[in-house]
Amino acid sequence: MDLHITVPFDESTAKSLKSGDYVYLSGIIYTARDAAHKRMYETLEEGGELPFDITNNLIYYMGPSPAREGRPIGSAGPTTASRMDKYAPTLLDLGQRGMIGKGKRSEAVREAIVRNNAVYFAAVGGAGALLSKSIIKSEVIAYDDLGTEAIRKLEVKDFPVVVVIDSEGNNLYETAVKEYNEE
Repeated sequence: MDLHITVPFDESTAKSLKSGDYVYLSGIIYTARDAAHKRMYETLEEGGELPFDITNNLIYYMGPSPAREGRPIGSAGPTTASRMDKYAPTLLDLGQRGMIGKGKRSEAVREAIVRNNAVYFAAVGGAGALLSKSIIKSEVIAYDDLGTEAIRKLEVKDFPVVVVIDSEGNNLYETAVKEYNEE
């Protein structure tokens, strides 16, 4: 099923999404990779505040290439999500509504997704140039010293993703393999 959703979105929207749904996101999402996640985690441990309100927001695990002239961003493909698994449960418990990346997630992340009625989306790896066409605006909002791993606020229109893990814990990577093996 193809769905068009405005981001950020609330718990009821997350609960309506099912593993395997094709979704086109429009609105605001944030980017953060390994170094930014580590810094956010350390900030929280020290009693500080995150550089943006994480409530109901999505974090896209992406570090872009430099923008070409006339474009807001360069190639913007997903990075491997499991590298953020150490930090994701904490952020989900603080109200993050979902993540966009590629690849499998740990059981701890799946449990946090279910516990918080969140969702894990996958974007197509290797399609960064194509994905960047859905990004209207890009602005570094924190950790500029991290270069491509700085936190960015992106405005997106019809950004294509697929629901991998839904709020009930259904995991497309597991169900698709099972269905394939049964055929």
